[in-house]
Amino acid sequence: MISIVSNPSRSEWPTLMQRAITDMKAVDTVVADIVAEVRRDGDAALRRYAERFDGCRLDDLRVSTAEIDEATALVSADLRDAIAMAADNICRFHSAQQMKPLTVEVMPGVVCSQRAVAIDRVGLYIPGGNSPLFSTVLMLAIPARIAGCRRIVLCTPADRQGRINPAILYAAKVAGVNEIYKSGGAQAIAAMAYGTDTVPRVDKIFGPGNRFVMEAKKLVSSDHTAIDMPAGPSEVMIVADDSADIDFIATDFLSQAEHGPDSQSMLLTTSPQLAAKLPDAIERYLQQLPRREMMERSLSHSRVIVFADIEALWDFANEYAPEHLIINCADAETMTSRVRNAGSVFIGPYSPESAGDYASGTNHTLPTSAFAHSYSGVNLDSFIKKITFQHLTADGLSSLGRTVQVMAENESLMAHRLAVTVRMEKSLNDPTKQS
Repeated sequence: MISIVSNPSRSEWPTLMQRAITDMKAVDTVVADIVAEVRRDGDAALRRYAERFDGCRLDDLRVSTAEIDEATALVSADLRDAIAMAADNICRFHSAQQMKPLTVEVMPGVVCSQRAVAIDRVGLYIPGGNSPLFSTVLMLAIPARIAGCRRIVLCTPADRQGRINPAILYAAKVAGVNEIYKSGGAQAIAAMAYGTDTVPRVDKIFGPGNRFVMEAKKLVSSDHTAIDMPAGPSEVMIVADDSADIDFIATDFLSQAEHGPDSQSMLLTTSPQLAAKLPDAIERYLQQLPRREMMERSLSHSRVIVFADIEALWDFANEYAPEHLIINCADAETMTSRVRNAGSVFIGPYSPESAGDYASGTNHTLPTSAFAHSYSGVNLDSFIKKITFQHLTADGLSSLGRTVQVMAENESLMAHRLAVTVRMEKSLNDPTKQS
């Protein structure tokens, strides 16, 4: 079920780093057609796709206050308490990320400043289906609210009765979502990107989804709508030594595997003994869990790799750039200094990925497919723009002017030079113009 590779040569690493590969050509065509239809027909297209894909006929695309109130009554007390604790931790961690305004006088008379301004309108996509991701509502809507986004729009598919999962609606209420619409898949992404009579156009779209959703996000981002990040199937990498509990590693593998058949789990270790124990431990726990067939498909492209030395292990880990990185070693805290590329890191034996997925406070919307080389996970900065300002006095421009003139001349941009020259000449002739 799981391949164990010992001491691979560096020439073998690219093959071992491959994620599950999906042929996207057919997906591209379908998504392009859906996006074009939503742009053309708006709400009518959303209703047609809801009937076709979700099996429901919708009179009203927007979720009513009455529906949200009804959903609240259906959420158990235990789940309400769990959502409250998770929301509080997420709020605490993301509130601490708020940027203070920055002002620097770089030279006399030249003052530069920077301040954070929230993105006006953000769209959150939340998948439905067998695993309604109400936790993602918290992960996206709470930072958006803290950032100060004026409009927070959420799209999620309805079931055959035209209802939204109660936990999603309740989490949205707790997190401060302004409006919720019954639309899923690529058509929801298109609606938020271009707007319909009912669904407003947004400036940036966030959230996970299947390959159709991901392709739609990619497509609209080439036009005028920003997205959180490129994304593919979820993944976890575990770095472990002989001190690790094999049951912890096995359950981490399985919790990743149940994200989907394309998910991938990796164990990197210098211990052949630990590696040899893992398949039996996984099989033992797998017998206790539902979704076995799907998890077995995920495990079929998961791997255990035994390295001869720790340096090679960390070179491989950083090149792979995992979405989730668990360090389950005796000196786990020290090893964090070796991490250069990862979405989110889980330190020590009692830090399972599940904690970050739900309630530790960090965000679970993270870069996959090696995008951790260049992307961060969602954080408060994802919902803001940093605008810079500069204020020059006449004296300040006089001091800086010759530098700007010389640089403009050497780039052959003479109008740039002229804009400075005119001001400097007028300032010299009119001593009252000092600001």
